[in-house]
Amino acid sequence: MRGAVRAVGGRVALIPWVMFAVTAVLTAIGAASPAACAIVGPIALGFAGRYRISPLMMGMLVVHGAHAGGFSPISIYGVITNSVMAENDLPVDEGAIFLSSLLVNLAIAIALFLALGGRQLASRRIGSEEPGDGKQPEPGDVVPAGASRGGAPAAAPGGGTVTETRGHTTVARRRLSDQVITLVAFAAVAVVALAFDRNIGFAAITAAVLLTALFPEEQKGAIKQIAWPTVLLVAGVSCFAAILSAAGAPEAVGTWAAGLGTVLIGALVLCYVGGITSAFASSTALLPIIVPIAIPLIATGEVSAVAVVAALAASSTIVDVSPFSTNGALMVANRPDTITEEKYYKQVLYHSVLVTLAGPLLVWAVLAVPGWL
Repeated sequence: MRGAVRAVGGRVALIPWVMFAVTAVLTAIGAASPAACAIVGPIALGFAGRYRISPLMMGMLVVHGAHAGGFSPISIYGVITNSVMAENDLPVDEGAIFLSSLLVNLAIAIALFLALGGRQLASRRIGSEEPGDGKQPEPGDVVPAGASRGGAPAAAPGGGTVTETRGHTTVARRRLSDQVITLVAFAAVAVVALAFDRNIGFAAITAAVLLTALFPEEQKGAIKQIAWPTVLLVAGVSCFAAILSAAGAPEAVGTWAAGLGTVLIGALVLCYVGGITSAFASSTALLPIIVPIAIPLIATGEVSAVAVVAALAASSTIVDVSPFSTNGALMVANRPDTITEEKYYKQVLYHSVLVTLAGPLLVWAVLAVPGWL
């Protein structure tokens, strides 16, 4: 945490953008979007709680960052989209697809930053809020020998302050070793998920079991802190979305849209089909379905194939901020203690509704209508 603070020079306003950029880089080099959000989300929301940054802004910048880099030529979304286009004899423009998603998500992130108090963060610095400015040290901070916990010279008779300092230093060192081992386990999970393409859930559970065995006392309340309602919510909605997909609901709507008289209106309908469906289901599973559905529209020659696919790709992924989607649910599950789960869930839900209602329309208007790609 302190390393990231030093990286931004103590500027609170830059912390959300560091998280946005880190998540974008992870997905751009091949990480799955949920894996990147699972890695960066807890850290980002920890910053939000500690430095009084809007949890909604921080969490949503992480998710939009994941999709900003999600369509690079070597990323999962990018490979799926470009492969489907090639298989259906559509013109492929990897750079245009990638830049479209990057710019759309960056624009949403900027709007969120400005709307949720980002400008007020510009005048704040970390240094003035850290221990050592007259505030009491936090647990784990080392108190120098000869100084009291308030920072004044020790004056307790019998050397009581020195004894307290030594005990506190011992506890701090033990906590430091616990933190180092935890960070090593965290890095190992990231390497296993990103470098070896293993299931991040299984890797995380394995790491959790090992940490529990090493530090049984510290892990007593860990199970109680799991957001079980969120887990059940995502599992139930994913099951329902799978049933709809198996029944052919997205394809039926897509075929109907392709039969509309106006090609651009049909493209808009498909953007909403992709957006609404993806808000409740996996974007990875949806992309190979939604792109072929648009082929009858593209075959008319009245719209740009790359522009329509770029609009569909962006519309189907920007809605992953939904708490019913894996990425949004990860943010809800890792909310900081400064906000209740119910309040944060409602904030994420309202934002996702706004994105789902307005996002596909704006993406369609910017990408598909001009046909500049």
